[in-house]
Amino acid sequence: MEHNMILSVSGWRKVFAESGNEEDKSPSIGVQNKLLCALIGETFAQYLIDSVGGRYPFIAVGTDTRPTSAEIADAILRALLAHNISVHYTGVASAPEIMAYARQLDGFLYISASHNPIGHNGIKFGRDDGGVLESAEAKKLIAAFEQKCADTDAAIHAQKLLDSVDDAALTLIYNSVRQYKREALAAYDSFIRTVITGSEEKEKQDYVFSAIKSAVKTQALSVVCDMNGSSRILSIDKNFLPSCGITLEAFNNEAGHIAHAIIPEPENLIYCSEVIQDRQRDGDTEVKLGYMPDCDGDRGNIVYWNEKTETAEAIAAQKVFALCVMAESAFDYWSARQFKKKSLLWHVENFYGKKAVVVNGPTSMQIDEICKAFGMQIFRAEVGEANVVNLAREKREAGYAVRILGEGSNGGNITYPSSVRDPLATLFAIIKLLTIRDKVEEDGTVSKGLFHIWCDKSDQSFKYKDDFTLADILDTLPVYITTGVNEERAKLKIKSADKGLLKEKFHQIFTEEWAAHKDELEHIYGFSVYEADITNGTVELKNAPNWNNATGGLKIRFLDEKGQSKAFIWMRPSGTENVFRVLCDVKGDEDAAERSLLRWESSMIRTADDALCQK
Repeated sequence: MEHNMILSVSGWRKVFAESGNEEDKSPSIGVQNKLLCALIGETFAQYLIDSVGGRYPFIAVGTDTRPTSAEIADAILRALLAHNISVHYTGVASAPEIMAYARQLDGFLYISASHNPIGHNGIKFGRDDGGVLESAEAKKLIAAFEQKCADTDAAIHAQKLLDSVDDAALTLIYNSVRQYKREALAAYDSFIRTVITGSEEKEKQDYVFSAIKSAVKTQALSVVCDMNGSSRILSIDKNFLPSCGITLEAFNNEAGHIAHAIIPEPENLIYCSEVIQDRQRDGDTEVKLGYMPDCDGDRGNIVYWNEKTETAEAIAAQKVFALCVMAESAFDYWSARQFKKKSLLWHVENFYGKKAVVVNGPTSMQIDEICKAFGMQIFRAEVGEANVVNLAREKREAGYAVRILGEGSNGGNITYPSSVRDPLATLFAIIKLLTIRDKVEEDGTVSKGLFHIWCDKSDQSFKYKDDFTLADILDTLPVYITTGVNEERAKLKIKSADKGLLKEKFHQIFTEEWAAHKDELEHIYGFSVYEADITNGTVELKNAPNWNNATGGLKIRFLDEKGQSKAFIWMRPSGTENVFRVLCDVKGDEDAAERSLLRWESSMIRTADDALCQK
């Protein structure tokens, strides 16, 4: 039985709309897709039973707000029940919510295609650590599913699974949705407090949130959210933000009513910008931040009110991530000193031990500069949230404290102990920057706030001022120009099936081009040498002699005569879309250099593709 699914470590996806049209808003998935869902459910059920030693597991199942989610869930629930899995079905839930809830159970199955178009849908699988399965386990699941689909009687077997379930058992699951949804919300509310404060201790959590509440009493803060029909409408946001003294205004807040394109990139953040602009024009100066989640609610890129330009502006994904890395690094520094002073139990090794940040290959090099300022190491994985999460796990096992990680190229951040991106973690990283300011202690000493700490660490103390705004903070970040991943020029249509051979041919063409234009590249851009890095899964090989790493990531870094990286070009075949992704990152504010280098990279790839296709 054919499945036509993209099966990756990060999740399984396809167009589930029965018509096959990726923009189809119909809820119907058709008979063939229902049978596939039965096999998906059975595959995960058998995997879980084996993983927990033969007993019947308890798992959380939830969906985003896509129209096809309900029919997919029904088929999967039937398959899970057929194998005696105890299902805690929450209905619509955000990805961070279902994953926080799963920490109390044996695992989760989440139905979503994240930011993909409306007709797409997919499945994410995880255990009780709140993250997607690590690579080796995910590959076991993929192999088992493909074997089921390859069986000659796969369709007949799947239909028997669907028909075998007692209607009363299924009805009980649906009747329990409200109970399990309440449990999931409570678990998420408790967990996000740990994520934001970096501690499970209520005393420390109360101290941090008290500092935030105190600050917003003095200088009120309102946040706008373009929910865009997403799962976050039914999550904790509407109660959590007000509990911290912050006003939340949500719009497009009818679950399932997706008003515009799902991906939270600048072209879709314009609606949030317009609302902030209108509020400011009406004299509501408290409205300073906005966010827009994707459909599964695990990513929320940011809009802010720029007092200098008097406009609401979207922050580019790479800069959002850089801002969060800086904020959480400064917060770690502040926490280690603040709580040591107050004699609260605080794990000092979180600050004084080996510290690291884990990112994906195309994350901008501005992160390298931030890490250097705080004395942290940086490790890079292949694109894919699961790869970044798994590399962070590996580094923690090796003795590193990894507070923050993520894919800078996609925006958002993962803040430990979470294993998934979360717009509330992103939002509160920025809120902590704005609210935890310099404070005069009882003994007269000054306890520096997060922004002041960053200014000192980055040798920019002269830029600090007491009445700083977010615009002032953004002006202190390292300056890089980076291609946006959702730009059309970042997606190449390639004819060659073998992407490893394509990279080999690209290597040959690049070497010839470098030899021919080396003097010109050094004169214009200051490039003296280059090094190639490849990433596959959680492994990065620097200065790799062989560029054929199949479907992994390839980055060529350009260095000056002092060995300092000045720019890089990057490429990788997408694991979730039929495109070859490219990106360029250049130090400085000259966007002409980024455009020129990306054109050069794209031209060499197309030349390599044409040469292979002519053979």
